[in-house]
Amino acid sequence: MFSNKLRNQITKKPYPNQSMKSNLQKQRFAAISAIGGFVPYQKRTNKDLELISDTSDEWIIKRTGIKERRILENGFATSDMAVEAIKNLAEVYHKDLRSAEALIVATSTPDMPMPATANIICQKLNLNTLWAFDVNSACSGFLYALDLGASLIESGRYRNIIVVGADKISSYVNIKDRNTNILFGDGAGAVWLEASSDEGIIDAVLRSNGSGKDFLNIEGGGSLYPFSDESFQDDKKYIKQDGKIVFKNAIQGMRDTCIEVMQRNNFSVQDIQWLVPHQANQRIIDAVGKEIDIDQHKTLTNIKYYGNTIAATIPLCIWENTTVLNKGDLILLTAFGAGFSWGASLLKWTI
Repeated sequence: MFSNKLRNQITKKPYPNQSMKSNLQKQRFAAISAIGGFVPYQKRTNKDLELISDTSDEWIIKRTGIKERRILENGFATSDMAVEAIKNLAEVYHKDLRSAEALIVATSTPDMPMPATANIICQKLNLNTLWAFDVNSACSGFLYALDLGASLIESGRYRNIIVVGADKISSYVNIKDRNTNILFGDGAGAVWLEASSDEGIIDAVLRSNGSGKDFLNIEGGGSLYPFSDESFQDDKKYIKQDGKIVFKNAIQGMRDTCIEVMQRNNFSVQDIQWLVPHQANQRIIDAVGKEIDIDQHKTLTNIKYYGNTIAATIPLCIWENTTVLNKGDLILLTAFGAGFSWGASLLKWTI
């Protein structure tokens, strides 16, 4: 089908020289070598919510553990927070962003339906050669993106990948709905994944089944319920959830995947230095810790001051707690989100 000349061009194109191919094939592990974060300056406190809906500071703290959350100003978008998190990462850890080869952005709140938020981030950072795309797995998004990035590095085809979890979920919150206005806040976290001879990202168990799409969702704005439809109902543009069903499934899903990922890698909970759960609700966090029988002081949280930032919760929580992490610590990550989607990841801290 191809001429010999053309066939030679095709087969030689991926690797300019054999030494480069050999070096890439040797890059087996992916490790986090830098981390950054950003949260907006504006706060929405429980006292603020008392003035808007039928709730109280005491009731919110008792049910969720949240005291305040950060809200991004109007006129700014998810990409703006992601850019700041990436800049923070680059400044603190002296990373040259031009050496990154791919950008994976986990978000459920893109700047716009098209193009991808990752694409917009490239423009704002003046990065013109990145492979950049979005991953939408709701609150599990960062775990999905992290495992995807690690797999790309382990394949030998990529060496440096930026993975971001960012959401401006406040854009989809009905400020008068106390079932959701107490939970959600905005933020972004980013990690730099790079090829390493030492084990970093160890393994992940990730799941999705679609059975929960009616219990935690934002219906409006997609192809099924476009805003232009004459029958469109205004409440479809807001995030909605059935708290009881989500609560039950979140505990079960996070527990099961935590146990599975530890067992298949021959670790017990005593081997884990830190648990970093999705920051959805303090009661869920506590319940998951009890279910897997981990010491309470090993669980890292920041939900009290940020609330549920969707895909950003896990990287933000790690970012805020880097001072307690030691190189070689075994860290267990777990999350649960809309869909339902859920999972758990194991990694060794390599910074």
